[in-house]
Amino acid sequence: MSTNADTPTYDQIVAGASGAPPLVAVQRDGEHAVIVMDDPKRLNPLSVPLTLQLHEALRELVRDPAIKAIVLTGRDPAFSAGGDLQLMTDVAHRMVDESPGGTTEAWRWIRNEFGGIARAIARADKAVIAAVNGVAAGVGLAFALACDLILVSERARLVPAFGRIGLLPEVGTSWQLTRRLGYQGAFALFAGGRHLSGAEAHELGLANELHPHEALLDAALGWCARIEALPGHVVPMTKAQLRQCADLTWEQAITMEELAEPNCFTTQAHREAVRELLAGSGG
Repeated sequence: MSTNADTPTYDQIVAGASGAPPLVAVQRDGEHAVIVMDDPKRLNPLSVPLTLQLHEALRELVRDPAIKAIVLTGRDPAFSAGGDLQLMTDVAHRMVDESPGGTTEAWRWIRNEFGGIARAIARADKAVIAAVNGVAAGVGLAFALACDLILVSERARLVPAFGRIGLLPEVGTSWQLTRRLGYQGAFALFAGGRHLSGAEAHELGLANELHPHEALLDAALGWCARIEALPGHVVPMTKAQLRQCADLTWEQAITMEELAEPNCFTTQAHREAVRELLAGSGG
């Protein structure tokens, strides 16, 4: 195994992307922000610089207490074509064949960056809304599935591309899809490799809403407005609770709810809302 200085390692590819042009745009507006993957000529593939910039944009917004909702989308005509095939041949294959760390170097990239983005979405105390405007393939699809809401346009295409290139479901897609489609449904999707239209994704329950293409972003921003109108504690606590319930028994879930609810009684927002409702009803 070669260990020359030109062998790519995880640390080297991260450091080498520092001077790359911007491939992610962030648009802030009050209490929400829109993150746009912005390499449209290549269908927004998850190259090293785009992935690192996306991860950093998410980290920055998640840390910002003023932000309540985040929309994740891609510059037309795609959401994201997924893993960068050129990156696989030029970097990933050489990394596992030549670097001293072997496959553990690729593991660090997949876990820290691809997995890191999915975890940032799932763990954020903000609502993250995927606005899928075109192709969402492979890891790009995984990022959409990790979001709290998925809105698709009529031009959306969900592409489970892993099997076609000899890879397995990754970045949480096996967990997400078996829970939405069941084992046989998920197996058929991965083994068949069929592209799902936005309408099919909505019909199967993989998307919350289907919209005309031109109305997609406005629909996502409409959700931001609903979320911003909620008391500040509601989304973080609800998200944490619902994310855990997927793997709990009914008894565990109801126990968690019983412990969480009294905390809400202490909030000013809850008490003011109750007073307003009582006043409006004449009670």
